[in-house]
Amino acid sequence: MADRTAPNCHLRLEWVYGYRGHQCRNNLYYTAAKEIVYFVAGVGVVYNTREHKQKFYLGHNDDIISLALHPERVLVATGQVGKEPYICVWDSYTVQTVSILKDVHTHGIACLAFDLEGQCLVSVGLDSKNTICVWDWRRGKVLAAAPGHTDRIFDISWDLYQPSKLVSCGVKHIKFWSLCGNALTPKRGVFGKTGDLQTILCLACAKDEVTYSGALNGDIYVWKGINLMRTVQGAHGSGIFSMNACEEGFATGGRDGCVRLWDLNFKPITVIDLRETDQGYKGLSVRSVCWRGDHILVGTQDSEIFEIVVHDRNKPFLIMQGHCEGELWALAVHPTKPLAMTGSDDRSVRIWSLIDHALIARCNMEEPIRCAAVSTDGIHLALGMKDGSFTVLRVRDMTEVVHIKDRKEAIHELKYSPDGAHLAVGSNDNSVDIYGVVQRYKKVGECIGSTSFITHMDWSTDSKYLQTNDGSGRRLFYRMPSGKEVTNREELKLVQWATWTCVLGPEVNGIWPKYSDINDINSVDANFNNQVLVTADDYGLVKLLRYPCVKKGAKFKKYLGHSAHITNARWSHDYQWVVTIGGADHSVFQWKFVPERKSKEALHIAPQEILADSNSEESDSDQSDVPEMDSEIEQETQLTYRRQVYKEDLPQLKEQCKEKHRATAMKKRERAPGSGVKLHFIHGYRGYDCRSNLFYTQTGEIVYHVAAVGVVYNRQQNTQRFYMGHDDDILCLALHPLKDFVATGQVGRDSSIHIWDTEMLKPMSVLKGFHQLGVCALDFSADGKRLASVGLDDNHTIVLWDWRKGEKLSAMRGSKDKIFVVKINPYLPDKLITAGVKHMKFWHKAGGGLIGRKGNMGKTETMMCAVYGWSEEMVFSGTCTGDICIWRDMFLMKTVKAHDGPVFSMHALEKGFVTGGKDGIVALWDDTFERCLKTYAIKRAVLAPGSKGLLLEDNPSIRAISLGHGHILVGTKNGEILEVDKSGPITLLVQGHMEGEVWGLATHPHLPLCATVSDDKTLRIWDLSPSHCMLAVRKLRKGGRCCCFSPDGKALAVGLNDGSFIIVNADTLEDLVSFHHRKDIISDIRFSPGAGKYLAVASGDSFVDIYNVMSSKRVGVCKGCLNYITHLDWDRRGKLLQVNTSAKEQFFFEAPRGKRQTIPATEVEKIDWSTWTCVLGTFVEGIWPVITEVTEVTAACLSKDRKVLATGDDLGYIKLFRYPVKGKYAKFKRYVAHSTHVTNVRWTHDDSLLVTVGGGDTCLMIWAHEPEGHREIRQCDSEESDIESEDDGGYDSDVTRENEINYTIKALSTNMRPMTGVKPHLQLKEPSVDERQGVVRGSRVVQHEFVCQGEAIVAVTS
Repeated sequence: MADRTAPNCHLRLEWVYGYRGHQCRNNLYYTAAKEIVYFVAGVGVVYNTREHKQKFYLGHNDDIISLALHPERVLVATGQVGKEPYICVWDSYTVQTVSILKDVHTHGIACLAFDLEGQCLVSVGLDSKNTICVWDWRRGKVLAAAPGHTDRIFDISWDLYQPSKLVSCGVKHIKFWSLCGNALTPKRGVFGKTGDLQTILCLACAKDEVTYSGALNGDIYVWKGINLMRTVQGAHGSGIFSMNACEEGFATGGRDGCVRLWDLNFKPITVIDLRETDQGYKGLSVRSVCWRGDHILVGTQDSEIFEIVVHDRNKPFLIMQGHCEGELWALAVHPTKPLAMTGSDDRSVRIWSLIDHALIARCNMEEPIRCAAVSTDGIHLALGMKDGSFTVLRVRDMTEVVHIKDRKEAIHELKYSPDGAHLAVGSNDNSVDIYGVVQRYKKVGECIGSTSFITHMDWSTDSKYLQTNDGSGRRLFYRMPSGKEVTNREELKLVQWATWTCVLGPEVNGIWPKYSDINDINSVDANFNNQVLVTADDYGLVKLLRYPCVKKGAKFKKYLGHSAHITNARWSHDYQWVVTIGGADHSVFQWKFVPERKSKEALHIAPQEILADSNSEESDSDQSDVPEMDSEIEQETQLTYRRQVYKEDLPQLKEQCKEKHRATAMKKRERAPGSGVKLHFIHGYRGYDCRSNLFYTQTGEIVYHVAAVGVVYNRQQNTQRFYMGHDDDILCLALHPLKDFVATGQVGRDSSIHIWDTEMLKPMSVLKGFHQLGVCALDFSADGKRLASVGLDDNHTIVLWDWRKGEKLSAMRGSKDKIFVVKINPYLPDKLITAGVKHMKFWHKAGGGLIGRKGNMGKTETMMCAVYGWSEEMVFSGTCTGDICIWRDMFLMKTVKAHDGPVFSMHALEKGFVTGGKDGIVALWDDTFERCLKTYAIKRAVLAPGSKGLLLEDNPSIRAISLGHGHILVGTKNGEILEVDKSGPITLLVQGHMEGEVWGLATHPHLPLCATVSDDKTLRIWDLSPSHCMLAVRKLRKGGRCCCFSPDGKALAVGLNDGSFIIVNADTLEDLVSFHHRKDIISDIRFSPGAGKYLAVASGDSFVDIYNVMSSKRVGVCKGCLNYITHLDWDRRGKLLQVNTSAKEQFFFEAPRGKRQTIPATEVEKIDWSTWTCVLGTFVEGIWPVITEVTEVTAACLSKDRKVLATGDDLGYIKLFRYPVKGKYAKFKRYVAHSTHVTNVRWTHDDSLLVTVGGGDTCLMIWAHEPEGHREIRQCDSEESDIESEDDGGYDSDVTRENEINYTIKALSTNMRPMTGVKPHLQLKEPSVDERQGVVRGSRVVQHEFVCQGEAIVAVTS
């Protein structure tokens, strides 16, 4: 079995032949170190001519098309093409990235220019408006942007003599720009009578508002201000492509192959005609000139670079050559010498020396060349042509031996046999012809088994067989030289292949990604010696894999550089190099092969920095070399947090539905109730899928989150206060270093991050617009000014914010795999780390981007938590196997075993660390993780008497840990928050249900208690009085979905998910009786009123069974429902049952026999119901919202005084209606705290509290009922939120809002962006006197409007 890891050897780019002259101008300069900087394909090249060495900048992922040199001549800016193109500013000395500028341009970046100081960079896009953008490039910030012109812009330049002025030119225009504040304003140049309206190709600014520009007709136009002053006729014979200003004057280069030098007043000095020089040729066209002192650099259309010494200007040196424009497909290597032969559609064949890095021979053919091969003795070079012919040349003098044309379509592949006797020629005519070399290339056979064009061929070592691949993905074998097809596969078993360049066959299965089109790998070549394979594909990637690689989706190392498709790749004869050629970029890349043992020595060389990892991240689909994942982590990586309906979509959905309901909407609707509720206490903490989300605030309170609520808990008074700004699950929480602000991130289509104050519970800033699906990790910088966040999108985008201003500083794709934690370096806020599934990455900010490198860890481990240590380069991370990894920079120094099972949380102290793991142990360590100072096991035995509940199990999995006030705060997976005293005792402060939905809820008939039962297989009793604790818990054998107290409160019935139910003693929770008559979930269970003689049990099988409690027998079955039963209610006499089903049917049955009754609506209204928890019927038709298609009302409960009906629905809203709710779309009061669906709501026996449970958010919320007339004006609470406005079923709440709240908005003086006025529909109008009655509430909607404009301080006063 072949090893499925990536190979240990690697490739290093050593040389790039060529220069990009076509479609680019002004892209060749001298740096301060007298090196030459230019670009080819997607690589920035720094070429030292004296030492004949090249360095490469590999930060781009597509073709570079523009380049600018910083005035100090060390930094270079390059711009690329692509869907989301970016600009890199990099150092030509170290070839490392300094800044990335992104998110503004589309299509590509056509021109770049630095200003005189080098502080600003201007760029021009290739979009339809040719957008011009001015950057503060070090910060990655846009200072100004404006549409450039309707047509292409060819050049742009800063006026070096007057600040904030620019000039741009292009197709039939020239524009003079001034930059003022953040506005760029243009004035068009006036051609007037002085010259024709021309396309201007290049320009240079001089002093006194003079601008020189080169036109398409070869004239030079001289501008003063915005007016054309004079022209220099016929400066060049045709278009002037390049103009370069230096201390001595100006140099221009044109299509006529001439370079002209001018003095500072544009008087001619000299002319150099490159066509006439030794290396010159007809049609030479100059695309770029650079004049420095006595040297001139010239770049040509055909990929050459000349260097001219001014005093010896008739002898230019040709210092770089490449193929001209046209696809490059042909590549062959010499069998015994370090030579590579290439042939292209430019009709030239060229021979390159791999040792001297130079072109040593060139010959022009009649036809475009598509493939090449060198005979085994190295004497002949065969070239296959596009027209179906092939030519054989002698290598030593490039003279023709023979020219044969037997085919009409292109020859795509040819190869000499190992014994040198035959040449196989494969064409697009679907056939391979065999020629005898000694018989002067006489045709001796042909192979005609393919139905499609021939793509690849290989000979066997004994020259007796040939294998071919064709365009339809078939692999065929032929006997040689006759060309007879071999159908019997047996005889091929022992065949050894001389070369392997085929893309099909078991040996190379692994080169294909798991799901891929067969034609996207263009070339393969095997290195049998080192057992590696190199492949070249359509995405510009060179990959190195093990050979043979048998299983699909093998691991690889990948190398970027070529921009688009790579057409061919070959090993040199001695396997020292790999040569690859690019199709569209027509460049030749030479890679040095570094075998395994050398790789280790090469480690101390600074790693070549690449934006994309050089190794295969995508290829991790097979986890062959990854240790098994912990079950908890496995579960968590599966969570996507996607919603069917996001709350952001509701307004649109409502609009769509309203059309249908216009008519009903006109009727008089039921008004909202007078009383309201206020969130009072929540039992629950989100530990099952979140980590490190629990902290002490400045004042010693505890802050954490559950459902959609940020909770601040006071442990002395056992009270809670709430931040209610979110409207869906909060997934992460970070504490500001001053411990007074908290950042929380939520689930949402466009998910938001709120930074809020733990004292006032007010939002300081809301950040949105960058993360899709949700925010999974947050961290503040040590100075508290920055915030890092990670999204749940497929790329786990990382964003760095200046949170007070609400602006994004940098962003980058984080990783394909899930990220669990992000941390900003406390010493250097430009650095950060992310850790997660199978990776640990070290990032640093570069302008608007981030550059990441993977930590070197040997085997891939999943990291669950990470912290910075006592110096800027020390990082400690906890793995899923229980180890602590100690890093210095990005190198793993050592690992320490800390826990059994994953380390979920760690916290850095002044002098040491504290860690918590799945094993339920809290460990204190010294500052180097040498010694474990103390461990605390979380056990029931050490629970202190003051605990607010009971520990469910010993050693629960620890998910969050934090220190302060002499205590260790611990959050567990089971939803418990515990405080560990340093001396040992443990106090339980808060707890909720564990993972699994909570549906069952019942309140006690005469005590302030309630019972809940959940899919986590527990039944719990909660005290609702101010002690707020869990009184009792019992583990069940199955999860449960409903429960009910008997009328005397002594018994408690619980329906389980397997179709059984039990009745337990309400005090001790011990079984009294149990039954198992059904297979499906028991969905509701109810004692009859009065003495509680009967028990009705509804199940998912669509039956209701009636039991006699006294005799413990089933006495009746209600049949006739067709669907899952959802709700049950008894009438006051205990004789009649009302039943709702999931198909929205309402039925009535007589008790105890269960006979179905049909009761007309008029009679139903007269029945006195003991309880009302049903959601159907005329009494409650108003509770269904306009958009019933997407949201179900899952629960309802009528208060004992029969005035208020509370409902819970699938969107997490709790609503209060005035009962009875007749007529559609009644008005209501709405509260958001639960995140997804509210599964049950119940009033307590005296209506003083409303108790609600959320399904997926596992929490129990207690709301205080505030009767009519009781009103304190609360600050900005979302409590009484959204009594929806007129069109939506509330009365016009806008009026009330304006009546009692005024928002003061303080716009920050530092805000860079233009602040717009308040839109008319948001302006606060002065209400009239009769509008001044009504309810007050802080509306979440309005706050958001303002917060998004920077940090808006929202003050709410009465």
